[in-house]
Amino acid sequence: MVDSLPCSYSPLPNGPDTIEAPLAKRRPPKKATLIIFSGLLLLALFLAITIAGHHRNPYIHANENNESLLATSKPSEPVLPASRGVSAGVSEKSNRVFSGHNVVEFPWNNSMLSWQRTSFHFQPEKNWMNDPNGPMFYKGWYHFFYQYNPNGAVWGDIVWGHAVSNDLIHWLHLPLAMVADQWYDINGVWTGSATILPDGQVVMLYTGSTNESMQVQNLAYPANLSDPLLTNWVKYSGNPVLLPPPGINKKDFRDPTTAWYTSDGKWKFAIGSKVNTTGITLLYHTKDFKSYELLDGLLHSVPGTGMWECVDFYPVSKTGDKGLDTSVHGPGVKHVMKTSLDNDRSDYYALGTYDEKNDTWVPDNPNIGIGIRYDYGLFYASKTFYDQQKRRRVLWGWIGESDSEIADVKKGWASLQGIPRTVLLDTKTGSNLLQWPVEEVDSLRLTSKEFDKVEVKAGSVLDIVAEFEIDKEALERTAQSNVEFSCSTSGGAAKRGALGPFGLLVLADESLSEQTPVFFYIAKGTDGNLTTFFCVDQSRSSVATDVNKKTYGAFVPVLKDEKLSVRLLVDHSIVESFAQGGRTCITSRVYPTKAIYGATRLFLFNNATEASVTSSLKIWQMNSAFIHPYRPEQNN
Repeated sequence: MVDSLPCSYSPLPNGPDTIEAPLAKRRPPKKATLIIFSGLLLLALFLAITIAGHHRNPYIHANENNESLLATSKPSEPVLPASRGVSAGVSEKSNRVFSGHNVVEFPWNNSMLSWQRTSFHFQPEKNWMNDPNGPMFYKGWYHFFYQYNPNGAVWGDIVWGHAVSNDLIHWLHLPLAMVADQWYDINGVWTGSATILPDGQVVMLYTGSTNESMQVQNLAYPANLSDPLLTNWVKYSGNPVLLPPPGINKKDFRDPTTAWYTSDGKWKFAIGSKVNTTGITLLYHTKDFKSYELLDGLLHSVPGTGMWECVDFYPVSKTGDKGLDTSVHGPGVKHVMKTSLDNDRSDYYALGTYDEKNDTWVPDNPNIGIGIRYDYGLFYASKTFYDQQKRRRVLWGWIGESDSEIADVKKGWASLQGIPRTVLLDTKTGSNLLQWPVEEVDSLRLTSKEFDKVEVKAGSVLDIVAEFEIDKEALERTAQSNVEFSCSTSGGAAKRGALGPFGLLVLADESLSEQTPVFFYIAKGTDGNLTTFFCVDQSRSSVATDVNKKTYGAFVPVLKDEKLSVRLLVDHSIVESFAQGGRTCITSRVYPTKAIYGATRLFLFNNATEASVTSSLKIWQMNSAFIHPYRPEQNN
């Protein structure tokens, strides 16, 4: 049990007195500037926001319940998660966090499960989805392919789903692009990448699992290049075009990257693998995408990291704010080496210098190892593409489930894709990337309205931008400490310190029996330097027993005179958090049982013991995206 102090609010100017607003109205987003003083227990001041679901509208009322009580579920059957994918030669696809534990299945009902489906994140109409494949922009359409099981809500029977969009937000589902119908991909049409050639041809390299479960690389291309929707694909008659080279296990050779063109007149691309426990990137070149040569050496390797999946390799500008075509190289460019680690199902990247003549890539920091996390929550098998229309590099990432497989089967679907993100080099630090939701997501926002120090009730589909400025005198007077802080092991948002935590409670119910804090924590070391952490605490996110309740997070770089800032995209069961302009990102899957539909609240909190925090907050309720099957009359 966690207690909370009484809360005081100012009324919303000219606000309605009724509990529910008329169904025909939508409440505009709100902005609040607040000073949050340190609390004696958990919270000192709340900004409460009601979160409405698909079928209910925002409303305003007083918060009269100030207790935070943890509910318990009735005993049911133990959850025994099955392993999926590993025996076939890919990373674990089931949620194994409960493996070896006697976890009780929670009695989910249809109302709870229906609420979990998102409003503006991409997902199929039903069944299982995982890795993003071959994203590209072609003849006015964004194309998105993905790993898909047409037969159920668990991993297996993998084929390629296909959808198109004009804006990366509203999507039309097309027929399956490629199915497992040849001996070289009969056990799975796995991850691949698209390359658009200068003459307009499109080539797709993808991994197939053969009838003997060997991982091979295959070539496919559109049947009709004049069709902007690319609805029909042809598999090359000479497939497979690549077999595992000597010394590589037949199940450790997968996921070719987009190819880049080099000065020797050849196309090069990378494939992930491992030798013993060393993760490696193999490098190939080709002139025609039908015959290939393995180049000497490795593009990169790191001992002890295991199998590298879904490798990505692309340039970013050192000075500009635009993305770069995959073939760009030179003195004004850094290259990103990214891999998805089979061992821990996390995505890592490192910045370095690529010499295309000598086929070498050297990391900027030789001690960086595997690199920095793209995202410190659930975010895996990511893939970028260059959007030539808007001159930007766009990142897709698979967001898996962290509930039980039993619940996924009950609701009939599993997994999301994160909102596509633009990727740029952080030119202020020079040592990390900036990830930010594509600008098109802003089109789902409603108009804004400003107010001060009031209780605000809004929706469970939200875009939130917040800034926090901590009392500078408190920063100076706070004593130095040798106590180390970690998001995952230091007690989460309930652990009080001199300078934190403070932030937002999202997807909370009125009594705070369910809550997901997204917060900053500042630590002052023995050298007097400040270190800022950005975290998401899921330990109280749900009273359900069969969901993952980890606390995620990491250090976030904060430069001199910068305010702390965060943007949150809250879309039912997913929360995407971007700190300091996207230097550190955390994606969470949250499965509340009570904080759903009109019962969902958002709170602003400060749990620091020695500092007040000034906050500026802006909230938009979000419209739903149009994600439906394609009809021929919709072709522009």
